[in-house]
Amino acid sequence: MPLGHLDSCSCQQSPKSPGIFRPFGDTKTQRARAAGLTRHSRLVWGRSCLRPRADVTMAFLIHLLVCTFGMGSWVAINGLWVELPLLVAELPEGWYLPSYLTVIIQLANIGPLLVTLLHHFRPGCLSEVAVVFTVLGVGTIACTLFAFLWNVTSWVLGSRHSIAFLVLTFFLALVDCTSSVTFLPFMSRLPTYYLTTFFVGEGLSGLLPALVALAQGSGLTTCVNVTETSATTLSPETTRNVDSPQGASSTLVSELAGRAPSVTHLESRYLPANFSPLVFFLLLSFMMACCFVAFFFLQRQPKRWEASIEDLLTSQVTLNSIRPQEGKDLGPPEESGKAQGAPEEKTAPRHLAPMAFIYILVAFVNALTNGVLPSVQTYSCLSYGPVAYHLSATLSSMASPLTCFLSIFLPNRSLPFLGVLTVLGTSFGAYNMAMAVMSPCPLMQGHWGGEVLIVASWVLFTGCLSYVKPALLRLNQLKGRDPS
Repeated sequence: MPLGHLDSCSCQQSPKSPGIFRPFGDTKTQRARAAGLTRHSRLVWGRSCLRPRADVTMAFLIHLLVCTFGMGSWVAINGLWVELPLLVAELPEGWYLPSYLTVIIQLANIGPLLVTLLHHFRPGCLSEVAVVFTVLGVGTIACTLFAFLWNVTSWVLGSRHSIAFLVLTFFLALVDCTSSVTFLPFMSRLPTYYLTTFFVGEGLSGLLPALVALAQGSGLTTCVNVTETSATTLSPETTRNVDSPQGASSTLVSELAGRAPSVTHLESRYLPANFSPLVFFLLLSFMMACCFVAFFFLQRQPKRWEASIEDLLTSQVTLNSIRPQEGKDLGPPEESGKAQGAPEEKTAPRHLAPMAFIYILVAFVNALTNGVLPSVQTYSCLSYGPVAYHLSATLSSMASPLTCFLSIFLPNRSLPFLGVLTVLGTSFGAYNMAMAVMSPCPLMQGHWGGEVLIVASWVLFTGCLSYVKPALLRLNQLKGRDPS
């Protein structure tokens, strides 16, 4: 093996000896130096074999912390949505509760707006670490208060309202909306390959609460017989009164002459969940606390682990092997910079239409998934029964992160394909809206096929548009980097 090759393989840690490369000199001295250099290089490689194992362990811990940190971005609001089938039956707002929540969540966008304005007009006045700590602390406290105040009501304008529930919902929405403009700037401090792990954790913020809600079993009902004795005297008759599906009860009145009437009710009763909303919200607060702890350790990490082996392999070796080829094609660096700048100015106007179409799709998809359809979910699902509503809420929340994972492993950056998928998801959303408009008597009410259709429609609606959103984000990034 050439001596120069031994010297280059020692990761620049072996001392370079000019005597080794002398064309003339003592042969014994050269051999001794070469032997010492070889032993030294072996020692260096022996020590370096221990470093990848430590780097892998550190990288795994960082990935775990980043995933937990990303999970806290929307776990509170997602948990609130999957718990709605149980809350709708308990709180005085009833079927209007999702509409209240939609309005409150949109009002909470004042948080990211203020942060953006402060960064623009007063750059440097906000500390990213302090803001993230505040956001996570408020979210943890609000989830804990939710566990004990979710069913507290107050008299307002002659009727009872869940004031504490609505106020705490605003704070939770403020936390989750603000996380969109505070978590990602902090992630820019970390190596770029941790960003995928962050988005995986963000997807788990919808999956984990949905799994907990499925285990909770909320929204199930049963019919029970309730017999009452009245002192009034009624004529012998049998009557049957059927109310709307919101809380139907069948009344059977049987009376014999000379006896007190007995009234038998067939009432629908909600079965107790496997665990109460108190436990559910405490689990949410535990998830937020884990996110708080994960961020505490992330921001205390030293800078030395940022330059890991993966960075060296991907950034230096790869780029150094590519740059010479680029230099051959583009010519001198000064001319290549000019050559790169000129086509961008010329080709930018040609790509205004695709970029405009992307932004229109982003606005349309987010309007459907975050505002229009969630506010009418009770009207489109609850007419088929609480079981259909429960499954629609939980399974659609699970479909969102799963399709986001699918978009990572099976990406498709074709703009026509994303447009077709948006139309398909919108058609399912139109069916959901039509069933909400026809409530309380939608199509196939009382038939199992209607329940299957409404649950499948909500899952497919959420899944299709949840695939479109990250795909549009990646497509927008590619268009921004390379407009050609």
